[in-house]
Amino acid sequence: MDFSDRRVLVRVDYNVPLEFGKVSDDTRIQAALPTIEYLSNQGAKIILCSHLGRPKGKPDSSFSLRPVADHLGRLLGTPIMFAEDCIGEEAADKASKLEPAQILLLENTRFHPGEKANDPEFAQQLAELAELYVNDAFGSAHRAHASTEGVTHFLPAVAGFLMEKELKYLGEALAEPAHPFVAILGGAKISDKIGVVQRLLGMADTLLIGGGMANTFLAADGNDMADSLVEEDALETARALLSESREQLTLPVDLVIAEAFQEDAQSQVVAVDAVLPGWQALDIGPRTIKNFELKLKGAKLIVWNGPMGVFEFDRFAEGTFAIAAAVAKAEAISIVGGGDSAAAIRRSGLSEQISHVSTGGGASLEFLEGKILPGVAALLDR
Repeated sequence: MDFSDRRVLVRVDYNVPLEFGKVSDDTRIQAALPTIEYLSNQGAKIILCSHLGRPKGKPDSSFSLRPVADHLGRLLGTPIMFAEDCIGEEAADKASKLEPAQILLLENTRFHPGEKANDPEFAQQLAELAELYVNDAFGSAHRAHASTEGVTHFLPAVAGFLMEKELKYLGEALAEPAHPFVAILGGAKISDKIGVVQRLLGMADTLLIGGGMANTFLAADGNDMADSLVEEDALETARALLSESREQLTLPVDLVIAEAFQEDAQSQVVAVDAVLPGWQALDIGPRTIKNFELKLKGAKLIVWNGPMGVFEFDRFAEGTFAIAAAVAKAEAISIVGGGDSAAAIRRSGLSEQISHVSTGGGASLEFLEGKILPGVAALLDR
């Protein structure tokens, strides 16, 4: 597209953590820089919009994007204009006065109920600020909101470079997966990932299960998990998956258990059938780590979503970081889904050794599950 001298509304994913009024992790801001720099070099008048947190459809200063504008300005070495609202007179006035290569960041789109409701009137007011629309927010592509889907009814809409990269890596991996294909699933709940498990079982050679969801599989397999997190509602599903696909599913053989859900709780390593009464599993054990490392060694494609334990507590992060190291070391195309697994990769300092670390937790999960992402389906050359 020709962006020269045209006002371009760019949906970015600036849903980033803030601490003491400053951005504490700018991974998502950095990820969208290539699109902004390209548009700037093309002489576009850039209008950025994003949501941040869950402000419940009304202004809330703790969810303001102003700290993001300051941070972005430092990254780009150029002042970023800021509008106190994403629609209305001030936004329209500032957008109309933009010079080529200037950047305006609009205030949090979720300060309006029309954003999550995908209200056509709100979407139209957003769209009226610009002549073209670029969606570079893969992390929000699974939501049919006004700034991701609604605006495309009023403006020509295309993907940014980050969106393209996400779809390329995830899309190609799933369309023609290289084999052996090893998938790793962790995180707390199996219920969130049943669709993903079922789809990956049809594609992957091996599925390694860790984290809280492993407890439910282990309980379904007849182990007493004591006080571990087990989803009673998902036991039947886990049993069915085990009986259909036991050869593909690799479960933990030992666990790190703790007396309480606390960083400093007493802990020990036990076999999966020896969890002590009143104790709970908080990480995979050393034998499981070795098993998983062996399975990852010869893989040609690895997809990982979800930590192996309660990695927020350093004492129960060993399994997650060991798997991160094994994924980084493997001679495979490696794709790490967003959210906690992406955070774990960053904390272990191994991001550079991973083929692709996704910026979208929920979006990458839904994409893996084979669902249509509304923010992608709405683009011109979808």
